[in-house]
Amino acid sequence: RVQLVESGGGSVQAGGSLTLSCETSGSALTMYSMAWFRQAPGKEREGVAAILIEGSKTYADSVKGRFTISKDKTKNTLYLQMRTLKPEDTAIYYCAVIAHDGAWFTPYYNPLQSQKYNYWGQGTQVTVSS
Repeated sequence: RVQLVESGGGSVQAGGSLTLSCETSGSALTMYSMAWFRQAPGKEREGVAAILIEGSKTYADSVKGRFTISKDKTKNTLYLQMRTLKPEDTAIYYCAVIAHDGAWFTPYYNPLQSQKYNYWGQGTQVTVSS
């Protein structure tokens, strides 16, 4: 009941910047967390950045200080601003949300772990060349 469409991926040289967008649509569900994940060839999917319903943000250590997650409620869009890109940032980047109808009670969870995310986009490729 939630559609997520990523855009903004592409190829860039090391040190460059890209901004990913994730447009959400089709739902009146409450989005408790919105996040970006990535998966590089031969590697497991990893959480990159997340923003919770109250606005708090969390980042993977590998991107702290370089990536910024934000959301625009008026546009129903999630963003990931990526600066000082490195070749190791090369991956498919996925937008994901935890969305439920009404109240959602859960024990503490790590918003950079994928298990509780129930809606995913199709992914957008980011390639950083050295």
